[in-house]
Amino acid sequence: MKLGIIGLPQSGKTTLFNALTRATQPTGITGKIEVHTAVVDVPDSRVDKLTAMFQPKKTIYAKVTYADIAGLDGSAGKSGISGTLLNNLTQMDGFIHVVRCFEDENVPHPNGSVDALRDLAAMDSEFILNDLIAVERRLEKLAEEKKKGAGRDKAVIDREIELFNRFHEQLSQDKLLRDLPLSAEEEKMLAGFGFLSRKPVLVVMNLSEGQKEPVFTYDHAHSQVVALQAKLEMDIAQLPPDEAEMFLQEYGITEPSLNRMIRLSYDLLGLQSFFTVGPDEVRAWTTRRGATAPEAAGEIHTDLQKGFIRAEVVSYDDLMTLGGMNEAKGKGRLRLEGKDYIVADGDILNIRFNI
Repeated sequence: MKLGIIGLPQSGKTTLFNALTRATQPTGITGKIEVHTAVVDVPDSRVDKLTAMFQPKKTIYAKVTYADIAGLDGSAGKSGISGTLLNNLTQMDGFIHVVRCFEDENVPHPNGSVDALRDLAAMDSEFILNDLIAVERRLEKLAEEKKKGAGRDKAVIDREIELFNRFHEQLSQDKLLRDLPLSAEEEKMLAGFGFLSRKPVLVVMNLSEGQKEPVFTYDHAHSQVVALQAKLEMDIAQLPPDEAEMFLQEYGITEPSLNRMIRLSYDLLGLQSFFTVGPDEVRAWTTRRGATAPEAAGEIHTDLQKGFIRAEVVSYDDLMTLGGMNEAKGKGRLRLEGKDYIVADGDILNIRFNI
């Protein structure tokens, strides 16, 4: 999972990046197109308990990559977002959009005043404009391809033209593509495209310490809104674990931002975790919700998906309740599943395969 942290200058993007990754990137730098990335372990108490049970040689958590993307300022213009910045944005699975809600006379807002809805709309409009340009270019290429009459089947081209005309209509009305429902076939058609306004977005209201959470409505598909105090979270993230826990309790923060943001990100992107266990390794893997057993096996290695025969499956809850694999097998909780099995969050899998 790769998430891009975006927002207007002085919104607190880098502050949140530091809070999530425990990095120490300098904050307050504007005007540069820069991308800083960090890979973070996904906190999961289930991994810790499985490690205690199996005592493996090594434990590997699932990973999430955060990218602090600087350079967006809401003024891309009619040419759209270009170059390295666009390339980085299209590679993200989703965005964490930091919206400034705090007042600070020492950190002037680039637009002169704090207005969260205005700033959020500015970024949405920039993505919509960029996608509109991309859609118009694609429609031109499709028309040329259809005219030449060579290559792909005409019916396939017509279906793509129909879809992109719907996109054009949606974007021309200043509407986000993620609000447009699509069929499974249409989703497959778009596999190679990185439209920015289709990507899931977690909107972060960045508050000052002690600031009351504002009333905030952002009613769009594949979107969530959360409020946090990025500066305070960053300061706490730099502390040793025991001191950090004390400060979290003092400020009434129920869990660190890292844990909270990852959980929300999994929900937003429709992801879940499954596990592999044994004396050599306990490991968490990430797959989409609704994935079949062979698809989950492919997350481990493509050979396991190609040669998939069966999966030995036990749920995490059953394993913990019964106390071990032998007990789970004895109670009939360790079972064999075939290619049509839909993996559930927390499943522990052992893949049988043959290449």
